[in-house]
Amino acid sequence: MSEPGDSRRNSMELIGTRAGTAMPIEMRQALHLKGLIPSSIENFSKQELRAYGQLMSKSTNLEKYEFLAGLRSLNANLFFLLVLNHFKDIAPLIYTPTVGEACINYSHIYPFLYPYKTSVGLFITLEDADNMDMVIENHRRLMPDPIDPEITVITDGSRILGLGDLGVNGMGIPIGKLQLYVAAAGLNPGRTLPITLDFGTNSERYLNDPLYLGTRENRPDDETFYKATEKVLTGLHRAFPGLLVQFEDFSTDHAFGLLEKWRQKILCFNDDIQGTGCVILGGFISAVEQAGIPPTEQRILFVGAGSAGVGVAKQLVDYFVIDHKMPRDKAR
Repeated sequence: MSEPGDSRRNSMELIGTRAGTAMPIEMRQALHLKGLIPSSIENFSKQELRAYGQLMSKSTNLEKYEFLAGLRSLNANLFFLLVLNHFKDIAPLIYTPTVGEACINYSHIYPFLYPYKTSVGLFITLEDADNMDMVIENHRRLMPDPIDPEITVITDGSRILGLGDLGVNGMGIPIGKLQLYVAAAGLNPGRTLPITLDFGTNSERYLNDPLYLGTRENRPDDETFYKATEKVLTGLHRAFPGLLVQFEDFSTDHAFGLLEKWRQKILCFNDDIQGTGCVILGGFISAVEQAGIPPTEQRILFVGAGSAGVGVAKQLVDYFVIDHKMPRDKAR
C-alpha cells in the first residue's frame, strides 16, 4: 500500500526528471539528492548545447534517432527545445527518411529507445479491441498530466511509407508524425496519442524474426478487421469525444474503407488520401499558372495506384469538376 506522501514524491520526481541538471536546489533537497548528483544548476541553454553536441557526435542517422528517442523519454522539455531550435537538422531524423530505417528495425531497438518505462502510445491487439475502456484507463494512469488527447495518428503498419507491411514496427510513423505537429504547429505533446493496431502481419520476415514484438499471426480477414477497428474507434470516441483521428499508412483498400465509413461519424481524415492530395493539388495549381497552359489542356501521368496516388487523382478530378465545370467522366 502506498504512503500518503508517495504521490507527491512521484510528482516531484517527474518534475525533477524533466528538469534534469536544471533541477533547483530546493527540489534536490526535497528529493534527497544532495551529494548524489553534480552540484552545478544549469539553464536550458546549457542543456541544449550539450544535447545537440551529443546528437551530432553520433555517426549514423539511426543512432541519432535512438539518442533523440531516449532524450524525449528522459527530458521531454529538452527534446522539444532541441527540435524547435534545430528543426532542419532534426526533422529528417524523427521522420522521413530516418524513421523508415527505425521502423524496419523497431523490434530490435524498441527497448533501448524508451528506457524509462514511459508510455509512447497505444499498441492495440485484436483482443485489446474488446477491452478499450481498460486500455484507455491504463493510458490515463501513466500520463503525467491529467489531460485528454486532442489528436491521434493511428496506423496498422500494413503499408508503411514505401516499405510495405511492417506490422507493429510501424509505430515509428505515428510517433514521428505527431512530433512534427508539435514542433511545426505548436501542439501540446501531452495532447497527442500515437496508436498502432497490432492486428498481425503478413510479412514472413517479421513472423520469423525471434525478436519481433508484435502479434505473430497473419492479418485478419476484412470482416474481423472492420469489426475490431470499429470497437477501437468507438472506444476512443467515447473516452475523447473531440479527438481528431488521422488514419495513416493503411493498405489501400482499408484506407478508403475506413475513411468512407467514419468521415461522417467522427472528426477524422486520411493523411495519405486527403493530406497528400491537398498538397499535390496546390502544387499543380501553382505549376499550371507558371506554365501558361490552361488546366483543362493538361494531361497527368500517375505511377502506381496506392492510397496516396488514388487520393491525389480524386482531388484533381474534384478540382476540374468544381472549378472548371468539367463533366466528371471527362475530368477523369
